Order: sequence, then C-alpha cells, then structure tokens
Amino acid sequence: MTMTLQEISDRMEINNLLIDYCTAVDARDFAAFDAIFTEDAFIDYTALGGPSGTRAEIKAYLNRVMPHFPASQHMIANSRVWIEGDTARARTMCHNPMVVPLPDDSTQVAFYGLWYADRLVRTSEGWRIRERVEERSYDFNVPAKFKSFSS
Repeated sequence: MTMTLQEISDRMEINNLLIDYCTAVDARDFAAFDAIFTEDAFIDYTALGGPSGTRAEIKAYLNRVMPHFPASQHMIANSRVWIEGDTARARTMCHNPMVVPLPDDSTQVAFYGLWYADRLVRTSEGWRIRERVEERSYDFNVPAKFKSFSS
C-alpha cells in the first residue's frame, strides 16, 4: 500500500498526539489535555475503575487521583490507525507500571495493561482526540486500597 504525503503526515501527527497524552499524564500536566482532546471530548476510564466524562471532568479527576501514585509510565505500542478524511480511529496498547504507596510507608509497583480505543478529528489546530475509551486487559500486583481504581 502506497501512502500519500498527507497520510504520512496525518499518521505522524496522530502518533505524536498519542505520545503527548502519555507524557501529560506521567508529568501530571493535565492542562495539556486542552491541546490533546477536543473541548467536547468524551473520555471513559470505567474499564479500570475510573469515571467517564468530559475533558474538564477527567482533568479534575486526574488532579485528585494521580497524587496517590508517586510515579507512572504510560508506555504505548502497536497503534493501529484508520484515517477517513478528517476523522480517524486508533487502537493502541498501553503497559502502565505505577508506583503505589503501602500502609507501612513503603511502595510497590502495580502494573496495568489496557488498550486505548480513540476517535480523532482534524481541527484547525491539528488532530485532537474526540473520544477515548479504555479497554481492560489486566492488572497485576495492585494493592487492595487501589482496586477501586482498577476494577
């Protein structure tokens, strides 16, 4: 299959957008979501025990929840992107180790595996995610205190 320069450019922009999301979450820079998601975006974290809601609601949720996790690394791979004009779909694998505190003040690493199912749209500012739905694969080594975030 031969790609046009536009399709190559679109794919690179979408890939960078997916990376920008991971970077923003791990840096706790939720203001960056304004350049990642459309204003009317729907984000669904329910597969791992979180809420679903608007961009603003999810930013507020992450500001409240992520301080419980001293560190995280959202590592993505195997992105499959389907582009149809000014819209696109993407399905991306994510492996997410997160440092979690324990009652004795020590920490351990919990692991989350998931896919991001995204619907994207080209805007005047570039590609943005209009809808993101997490699809659960697994979790491992998650303390009971944090199970409400993941099941």
